[in-house]
Amino acid sequence: MEQLNRIELRGTVGSVRLQTFSENVMARITVATNYAYKDREGAAVIDTSWHSVVAWEGKNIHGLDKIVRGTKVHVTGRLRYQKYTGSDGVERVSADIVANKIAVIDDPEPLQYEV
Repeated sequence: MEQLNRIELRGTVGSVRLQTFSENVMARITVATNYAYKDREGAAVIDTSWHSVVAWEGKNIHGLDKIVRGTKVHVTGRLRYQKYTGSDGVERVSADIVANKIAVIDDPEPLQYEV
């Protein structure tokens, strides 16, 4: 049986934190995606979800220093869960998207939502 762990996001960058480890650049990026729908009364609703993306500069990822808040990006990667214990002693789980490709979307038009 073939296994698949792939996720694609197209959204807007909220924050970027760059770190360097032995000349390797890693970025932690938050990306907002929107889902548009109509509620029971027919009013348009836009639901925003925030995603945590981890990207290492390399083969398919270049120019992480050029990604800033408000940049529109297309991210392809895999979903990764990590368990950790918080300062209060409670075990928690976080989800990250480990990017294998990030493309900056140069579309001058704003993202459009169909409701």
